[in-house]
Amino acid sequence: MTQQSDDLGFELPPPAQSSRGRVLVVLGLVVGGAFAFGYLQHKKARGDTPLAVHEAGPVRVETIKAKTLSSDQALALPGVVRPLEEAKIYSRSSGYVRKWLVDIGDKVKEGQVLAEIDTPELDAQLAQARAQLASSRASVKQAIAQRNFSKSNSQRFETLADQKLVAKGQVEQQQAQAATDEATVAAAESNVVAQEANVRRLQELQGFAKVTAPFAGTITARTIDRGSLVGEGGATPMFTLVATDPVRVFVDVPQSVAPSVQVDAAAKVTVREYGAREFAGKVTRASGSLDPELHTMSTEIQIPNSDNALLPGMYVQVALTLPVPHRVLEVPATALYTDAQGVRLATVDAQNKVKFVTVTIERDTGATIWVATGLTGDERIIKIAVPSLLDGDPVEATTPPAPVITGSASAPAKK
Repeated sequence: MTQQSDDLGFELPPPAQSSRGRVLVVLGLVVGGAFAFGYLQHKKARGDTPLAVHEAGPVRVETIKAKTLSSDQALALPGVVRPLEEAKIYSRSSGYVRKWLVDIGDKVKEGQVLAEIDTPELDAQLAQARAQLASSRASVKQAIAQRNFSKSNSQRFETLADQKLVAKGQVEQQQAQAATDEATVAAAESNVVAQEANVRRLQELQGFAKVTAPFAGTITARTIDRGSLVGEGGATPMFTLVATDPVRVFVDVPQSVAPSVQVDAAAKVTVREYGAREFAGKVTRASGSLDPELHTMSTEIQIPNSDNALLPGMYVQVALTLPVPHRVLEVPATALYTDAQGVRLATVDAQNKVKFVTVTIERDTGATIWVATGLTGDERIIKIAVPSLLDGDPVEATTPPAPVITGSASAPAKK
C-alpha cells in the first residue's frame, strides 16, 4: 500500500469508507424520491393542485328543479282492524250452566239468549222472600184492624169524657194507644215495601239466569260447558261478542301531516290477502294529541263490512289523501348531502359554480325527499351528489331532455 501511494503521488482513502458513502447516497435518493411521489399522488387525489383541476376541467353534472307538491298528498300507512263494539259477557247470577246455545263464529241478534243457568240457591231465596212478603202484608192488615179499634175506643172515651162519665186520664190513654197503633200500621206498610223490593231484586237476578246478547254481532269466544259453575262478579267471561259491521281501523298519522287530518276525510283500505280489492271508508275520529314517544296521532277510520271480509286483528294498508299544511318541495334522495356540515343540497348558480344550501327535511319517502325549508323552488339542483365538489367549484351543468310527446295523427303519405 505504501509503495502504490508513493507511485501515484497521493494517498488513496481506505476502501471500506468509500463503499459505505456510496450506499448512503443511493438510499437517500430512493427515500426522497418515494416521499415526493407519494406526496404528489396524495395532492392529486385530493384535487388540491391547480394543475390537476386545470387538466380535469369542470365536472359535468345533471341538474333538475325541485317539484312543488300539490295541495293534496296521498299517504300510505299501516293500520289494524278493530271491531266497532266488543263485550266480555259475564254471569250476573250464581249457579250452574244448564245449557249453552251459541258457539264461536255464530251470528247473534240483540237480546238473543246465549246460555241458561240453574240457580237453586237463588230460587230458594226468592221463595223465602215471597213468603216473607205475604207475612208482612198480613201483618199490615192486622195492624190496620188494631188501629181502627183503637181509634173507635178513643172516640168513645172522648164522648164519655164530655158526659163526665170517665176520667180525663182514661181518654188520654186511649188516644195514646190509637197513635201507637197508627205507627204500627206505618211500620208494617214500610216493611211490605222493603219485602216487595227484595222480591223484585231476586226476580231480576233470576231473570239473569238467561244470558242474552247486549248487541248484534259475532261470538268469538266461549269459555263454559254444561255444569260449569258461574257466579256474579266472576273473573272469567262466559262469552266474547264483537260487532263487525262496520269495523274500525286505527292508524298512527305522523306529526308532519297530523294537523291536516279532518273528520269525514276519504280513506281506502287494502289487505294483502285480498289483492287489489279496496275497502272505502272515512275518518271518524282523531285523538287530537301526539304520542310523546312516537310523535304520531291515533286516527280512527270506519269501513262498512257487510260481508265480514275485514276481520278484527287484521293488518291493513290505509291510503289517506290529506292536504299539505304548507308548501313542500320534493327532490330526489340522490341529491342529498349529509355530513358534518349538516343536511345540504348542491345547486348551480348563474356563473355555473357550485353553491351548497342547508335544508330541513319534512319527510323521507325513500326515493324522494320532502324539503320544508332552504329552497325557493327556482334553484338548479345537482341531481346526483358528487362527494368531491366544493363550494365555488365550476361545473358543466346539463338538464334532462324534455319528454317527447307523440301526436295521435299519422304523418301524411308521400305523393
